Amino acid sequence: MKTAIRFFLLASLLAAPFALRAEDLAITGDTVYTMAGAPLKNGVVLVHDGKIEAVGPAASVKIPAGYRVLKAAVVTPGLIDAHATVGLSGLLNQTQDQDMLDKSSSVQPELRAIDAYNAKDPLVAWVRSFGVTTVNTGHAPAALISGQTMIIKTLGRTADEDVVNPAAMTSVTLGRNGLTVVEGAPGQGGPSASKSPGNRSKAVAMLRAELIKAQEYAKKREAKDETKRPGRDLKYETLLRAIDGTQPLLITANRQQDIASALRLAREFNLKIVLDGCADAPLVLDEIKASGFPVIVHPTMQRSNEDMENLSVETASRLHAAGVPIALQSSYEGYVPKTRVVLLEAAVAAANGLGFDAALASVTSDAAKLLGIADRTGSLEKGKDADLALYDGDPFEYTSHCTNTVINGQVFTDGPR
Repeated sequence: MKTAIRFFLLASLLAAPFALRAEDLAITGDTVYTMAGAPLKNGVVLVHDGKIEAVGPAASVKIPAGYRVLKAAVVTPGLIDAHATVGLSGLLNQTQDQDMLDKSSSVQPELRAIDAYNAKDPLVAWVRSFGVTTVNTGHAPAALISGQTMIIKTLGRTADEDVVNPAAMTSVTLGRNGLTVVEGAPGQGGPSASKSPGNRSKAVAMLRAELIKAQEYAKKREAKDETKRPGRDLKYETLLRAIDGTQPLLITANRQQDIASALRLAREFNLKIVLDGCADAPLVLDEIKASGFPVIVHPTMQRSNEDMENLSVETASRLHAAGVPIALQSSYEGYVPKTRVVLLEAAVAAANGLGFDAALASVTSDAAKLLGIADRTGSLEKGKDADLALYDGDPFEYTSHCTNTVINGQVFTDGPR
């Protein structure tokens, strides 16, 4: 039965997805959410050479001759998934398409998502079929330091062609998922219990030690005597980018003590971090707000167990109401297909206190700001990348469909979902 379902899903995903070359487009919508101002009624977005050429009401934006016209009930910027593993975790859930985690070591910041990303995996096309045009994807939050994320367009060509930022953040996990513990054995894992980290204090101590080693490495590399300079170390070069703020740490922390540890480390090393998950956020809301760090909120529909026991469908709305910058994510699950759809996560958040406007912003303009790509995408403005999602109704209604996804001016009509 499972095999039959798997092949049915695969057949559905591959049912006639196709893309056209970038072309001159006129996209009209009964409602156009530009995310750069009030929604436009009977709006028009002109696209030329992969960029947005003009945006405005139909009464003031003339459609040039020869432009292909696409019509929709609702037009939004292309959706942005602020944290995922899609492209590293694949559809088949078999050894050859599961590159989201290497278990040989708990500390591997030098691993780069771009070296494993499969642009042609059917899951990439699947999330695109919901209007997702950009993803911050990488190694799973299931090791103390699992690797670096990348920001990529879901064009489905190659990693080098589709990449926006090849080294966006370094993924750190504090809490149970970041520990090296084997379930079901006596004590804390029998033969594997000696592997570190085995508890929270050890995890934070290891992370602190690695950051100190990176600082020492930097000093040694500056030695006047070249013979005393150490050879290049990719691990510490990566961590130095976290220390100087050019490549933030993406710290997944759900329990309140893990959130507190993340903030403590950030103060100690003057780090630029992005908090991720934060199921216990309401318990330390003042501390998160005071830190000024943004939060990529746990998926609204994630299961509430273990470190997620205090999860709530209202976490996003409570952080937003407190003035904390947020974005939403699909994240990672240890079961097929190991990804969610950020559109659906935003819909649930919208219905549970976040509201339509803030929910849409959390997967468009606010997500773009958090990821540092707002100069290119996240809103429909002249000169930005032509990334759009077209729907036949309210995008947060489960009866609505994404009729077209436009990325860099290329029109995608993906198969049934």
